[in-house]
Amino acid sequence: MKHLLKIFATAAAAALTLISCGGADSAVTADEPQYAGYLFAYFEGSGEAEKQEQLRFALSTDAVNWTALNGNRPRTDYNGIGEISDVCVKRKIRNRMQDMGNEIFVKSDDRCDDGFKSLSERADKNIGGIKDKDEYAKIACEKWLDVRSFGQVFAFKSKGKGKDEEGVSVGVRGPVSIHQAVSISPVEVESMQITKSVNGESDGKKASDTMGTKHFVRFGLYEIKGAINVQLAEKTGFTHEDAEIVKECLRTLFVNDASSARPEGSMEVVKLYWWEHNCKDGQYSSAKVHRSVHVTAKDATALPESVDDYIITLDELPGLEPEIIDGI
Repeated sequence: MKHLLKIFATAAAAALTLISCGGADSAVTADEPQYAGYLFAYFEGSGEAEKQEQLRFALSTDAVNWTALNGNRPRTDYNGIGEISDVCVKRKIRNRMQDMGNEIFVKSDDRCDDGFKSLSERADKNIGGIKDKDEYAKIACEKWLDVRSFGQVFAFKSKGKGKDEEGVSVGVRGPVSIHQAVSISPVEVESMQITKSVNGESDGKKASDTMGTKHFVRFGLYEIKGAINVQLAEKTGFTHEDAEIVKECLRTLFVNDASSARPEGSMEVVKLYWWEHNCKDGQYSSAKVHRSVHVTAKDATALPESVDDYIITLDELPGLEPEIIDGI
């Protein structure tokens, strides 16, 4: 069972490398390189210095869809601390936005409800005729809640055949930033083989019983941090009502999110701490606000098995009181 404690950075630098592939008889010249795919090497790290600068790799054949080189196991660092990417968290927030009846731009394939098969098609059919970049960004923010929340890069090729026709290249910076989630204590990643009792094909041949392997974390308490930048909110049109939607999405983050790896009831939001400042620049820095919440294990020598094995304390910040909300 996994838990999330609170919502509201992590820095990442990335490098992209092409994987060259050629047989013994293949002639690869400088003018005609042969590539089999892409290797994505990236550094990420947050928190204590010794836990930073972790080198990770992923593979892709199209530079769009990526497969991690860890067998799709739950992410952990070298010290066993569990990790959930900010992209994963924002995917869940987008799904909840959509569940609540809001229009979003980045929809997962299984939740697509407008018939568009790609982001470029969705953008082209809705705002494709606008040439002015500022107007393009303005209308995109007005139409899609996730764009005015998280921002979006609209970078699509021109569908015309003329050499002079330009594609779309518009960037929107969103006010809502989400950090990657990290577990409070090291987690244990367990693996289980999946078997089947019937053949997948009717060719009369007996297939192998093993279908694959399932990986899961038996228990982990994860902490997520984030913030909303007022200046960027004014640029995208992000309102206080939008912030309330985001807050509700965080409170119900795992509603309608069950899967084989995350059965219903295995995930929950334990506590949501929500601060509202009385000025645009904030009464305290985001870092100081984040540090005001402390989560410690009651027994540092034992592996925690439930949220009851932790103690949560909150430092007082004069003039700034959080709203403490129980999650679902």
